[in-house]
Amino acid sequence: MEEPSSPTTTAAPRDRVQSRTVAVLSLVQVLVGVGTATGASVNSIVAAELSGSETVGGLAQTCVVVGSALAALPIAQVAARRGRRRSLVLGYGAAALGALAATLATVAGSTALLLVGMTLIGAGGAAGLAARFAATDLADPAHRARALSFVVWAATVGSVLGPNLAGLLDTWALASGVLPAARGTHTGVTFALMTLMFLLATAVVALLLRPDPLLLARERSGEEPPVPRSPWRSIGAGVSVIRRVPAARLGLTGVVVSHFVMVSLMVMTPVHMNHHGASLQLIGLVISLHIAGMFALSPVFGIATDRFGPVPVLIGGGVVLAASAALVLGVPGHGGGRLTAGLVLLGVGWSMGLVAGSSLLTGGVPAEHRTTVQGTSDLAMNLGGAVGGAAAGAVVAVSSYGALAVLALLVVIVYLGVVVRSAWAGRSSS
Repeated sequence: MEEPSSPTTTAAPRDRVQSRTVAVLSLVQVLVGVGTATGASVNSIVAAELSGSETVGGLAQTCVVVGSALAALPIAQVAARRGRRRSLVLGYGAAALGALAATLATVAGSTALLLVGMTLIGAGGAAGLAARFAATDLADPAHRARALSFVVWAATVGSVLGPNLAGLLDTWALASGVLPAARGTHTGVTFALMTLMFLLATAVVALLLRPDPLLLARERSGEEPPVPRSPWRSIGAGVSVIRRVPAARLGLTGVVVSHFVMVSLMVMTPVHMNHHGASLQLIGLVISLHIAGMFALSPVFGIATDRFGPVPVLIGGGVVLAASAALVLGVPGHGGGRLTAGLVLLGVGWSMGLVAGSSLLTGGVPAEHRTTVQGTSDLAMNLGGAVGGAAAGAVVAVSSYGALAVLALLVVIVYLGVVVRSAWAGRSSS
């Protein structure tokens, strides 16, 4: 137990370090947001143009999600053994390499190289997800969701700016001939911007995320670093902990389902709009507003989670996701108004699920297991997104975008039933 004098002697420096940590992570999220969102508005379109297949167009964003899933566990393991700084440098550095590969692939007209680049870019997404947990390492437990949500929110600035830059940069590159398009109408200039942003993010983390928040939290608590495990044993340990803790199971369900639904609808919206002749500027606007929905209100959901508990926020997120799927059902690719509203709601529902689910997951497990559980959670989340992206491309190729919306709606309805039943069971047992 801590001695009575410890709060007065340690609270002030702890608050200063936590504030600095959140500020650095927020700056990084702005940089990453510009790069990631710029690419998100053209990934599927460029892949479809290079390959001549809408199915491959959906596969491009799926590769990003698969890359995030593959990188989630190594990033978590590096964090557990060496701290947050080294793990984030690993993720953002790999993403910079992937963005460079995507730039070269677009110029050379290589679909295979583009998909390899997309997979590496996914490591940046995994690092971005890990950054939200880094914000909680030194946070007061009563404000854990709030700290997490502020780092998520910081991506708003870059994420809204990024897609709108895509059309302007592409037009300029085509006119100037700086990066000519190998096939189709789009150049690699947006991927070049991604490369720069991920390189800057890597540098900021390496230079400014000091002291390392996870290592400092362990030092203050006296916690011993975990025993090194193989990746598969680490997954098994994470799953074992989650299975034993009902709150962690519910939090993981919220995160995975929210991500599955968001990715499945978002990944095919640019292809759907492009197929109906929408301009890249309009596509960029819709995607940027969608991403604004993902991040802009996250502090509100963090405060609500801390105040009212995560379960009501999870239920609210499910309702918003259902409304999103219902709204885009049957909308043609040139129906910008309804598509925009639906995609904004899609982002808001995802944000509610991510913030509340992550808080429930992190707060529900013992401190010594948190990094393992967090890595397992991000792995499951990204695998869910990968399945959603792959299924989305196949459904649209075989049927239509409307059929995809119906599938998403059905998934959300089942999910809401699970959350409400779990909440009712928890209330009855108490």
